[in-house]
Amino acid sequence: MPALLTDNQIAVLITEAKTLPPDYRSRVLTKPKRGHRERELDVDGAQGSRFRIILRQSLFNSLDFSAILSWLPPQSTTPFRLCRFNGKSHEHTNSIEGKTFYDFHIHRATERYQEFGSREDTFAEPTSRYQDLAGALRCLFADCGFQLPPGDQSELF
Repeated sequence: MPALLTDNQIAVLITEAKTLPPDYRSRVLTKPKRGHRERELDVDGAQGSRFRIILRQSLFNSLDFSAILSWLPPQSTTPFRLCRFNGKSHEHTNSIEGKTFYDFHIHRATERYQEFGSREDTFAEPTSRYQDLAGALRCLFADCGFQLPPGDQSELF
C-alpha cells in the first residue's frame, strides 16, 4: 500500500462503481459481538479494487454507531478507511483546524491528515443526513458508488 494516498486517489476509490451482492440485505444485518453489534461485507469494485463495509453499533447506546467504507489494498492486511459515518455519541475535534463539535458526523480520508501523521480518516464534518445506523448505511451507499445487484429494482437498503 502506498504510504500516502492523494485526495484524487481517495476520490477515485470512493466513486468507483461497487455492485452489491444479491444477498447484501441479510449480510448487513448486525450480530452481537462483545458489547456491540457488528457486521462486515466485502464488495468488489468495477475497476478491480476490493472494499469492505463495516457496521458497528453499541448495545448500550443506540447513537454510538459507525458505517465504514474501507479499501483493501493489494499485498496488505491493513484496510484503508475511506469514509466513516458516525453517530452522535461523542465529541469530535478536527485537530488541524481546531474545530470541535458534538453531532452526527462523516469522516473522510484526506491527504492532509495523513501528512499530519493522523489516521487517514481523522477529518470529519457534522451532518443532519441521518439519525441512525440504517440511515448512515443509506448515505454510505449513496455517497460511495454502490449499485444494486443486477435485476434488483428496490431501493438501496
